[in-house]
Amino acid sequence: QVQLVESGGGLVQTGGSLRLSCTVSGGTFTDYALAWFRQAPGKEREFVAAIGWSGSATDYPDSVKDRFTVSRDDDKNTVYLQMNSLKPEDTAVYYCAAARALYTGPDMYDYWGQGTQVTVSS
Repeated sequence: QVQLVESGGGLVQTGGSLRLSCTVSGGTFTDYALAWFRQAPGKEREFVAAIGWSGSATDYPDSVKDRFTVSRDDDKNTVYLQMNSLKPEDTAVYYCAAARALYTGPDMYDYWGQGTQVTVSS
């Protein structure tokens, strides 16, 4: 029913920036909280950012709080993750996810995109 498609990943040098996009179709976009997670080889899926209904609230872990910004454009049914000052440890597959409320745990999200690879070279 709800489909999410990520884009914008790629290769960037340490200190560089990328903006990821996730376009959502199906359902009512404004009913969903949107989140970004990432997963690196050998690691668990990690919460990166979340934004609530209509962008009313955001949440970030300390590891990215001052570097990443999540936003949403309800007219375009798109959520963004602006990533600045990238570090090699940010290298991972990044996924967007949707839920009916804002959570930080991946198990609480109902819909997931396929992921987009972000690689930060040292």
